[in-house]
Amino acid sequence: MDFELSDEQEQLKQEVQRFAENEVKPVAKEYDVEEKYPHDVVDKAADMGLLGAQIPIEYGGAGYSTLDLSIIIEELFAADPGIGLCLTSTGFGGEAIMEYGTDEQKEEYLAPIASGDAIMGAAISEPDTGSDVSSVSTQAEKDGDEWVVNGNKMWITNGSVGDYFVVLCQTDPDADGRYNGFSQIIVESDRDGFTADKITGKLGIRASDTAELILDDVRVPEENLVGTRGMGFLQQMQFFDETRTGVAAQAVGIAKGAAERALDYSQEREQFDRPIGEFQAIQHKLAEMHTNIEAARQLTRKSAWSVSNKDEQLTTLASMAKEYASRVAVDVANEAVQIHGGSGYVNDFDVERFYRDAKITQIYEGTTEIQKNVIARELQGKGF
Repeated sequence: MDFELSDEQEQLKQEVQRFAENEVKPVAKEYDVEEKYPHDVVDKAADMGLLGAQIPIEYGGAGYSTLDLSIIIEELFAADPGIGLCLTSTGFGGEAIMEYGTDEQKEEYLAPIASGDAIMGAAISEPDTGSDVSSVSTQAEKDGDEWVVNGNKMWITNGSVGDYFVVLCQTDPDADGRYNGFSQIIVESDRDGFTADKITGKLGIRASDTAELILDDVRVPEENLVGTRGMGFLQQMQFFDETRTGVAAQAVGIAKGAAERALDYSQEREQFDRPIGEFQAIQHKLAEMHTNIEAARQLTRKSAWSVSNKDEQLTTLASMAKEYASRVAVDVANEAVQIHGGSGYVNDFDVERFYRDAKITQIYEGTTEIQKNVIARELQGKGF
């Protein structure tokens, strides 16, 4: 087994590290405190080719693999999780278009993401629907050559800054089977009847835009249907292996960022006439933190490899990686605050922000409990 990154991947890692050091870290606290979207940083990332990293080259993207993307995610989240999410989610929902969209849809909706001229999102969750995706109640009815969409979507990343969204909705409510009758439809935010209400007061990832979407008789052309009518739920489920691997990489990045800061602080902070890093209690914390991060990183990279190679274990590995890496992120961020003592409890130090940011990795793209259910289901050879 070859555990080394390729020369190209090492170069990519170093370039992202430099970008994060120069463009992300200096403004991270500002965007967190003010809960505002970092449009200027996004523009700079576009110039570097970091947006829509997995979009195919023919549509202006870099065509990066899932492993390449995990490297980018880890380094950006190690600098700041909030801005990191903004930069890595501008093409959120684009997976459906890449896999099932028409050539016209790919040209119209993917190319602007890669160039930094547009932001998109995926609208799945609703006020009463979270883990049970098959309970979405947003409906789209056919009226001539248009779809008329009605419903509410909740916790939508890029909700108030996005230009268009891939919306999961019911198109055939009388279809047989729990998972049939759903479709994915592209809805542009400038359509009549589309309203986005920004959500503030989040525990963490405050730079990232989150909103509730209200769809009131929003009309879109029939060609905005993505893939096959009635198969939207099954189409959506196919991307969780990839997106959960991405969240695992986020968690590794958060843990890495918190641990690096804790190590630096332990070498600078003195008590009893010596750096606290010389005390065995702190040394053991640091040793355990870095060991767990490396384990999470290797599991995440194996999951990324599995996604790219369509390995038969990919669903199991993706849920394992997300569950374990997110747990490591929360634990490491907690210990990083502990090492900082009282200083870690205020936002003068980054670990306070990392502590708040870590928790979301155990919630979105499927909670910890859902991941354990998926792992157990896969071990038993069962379907949905």
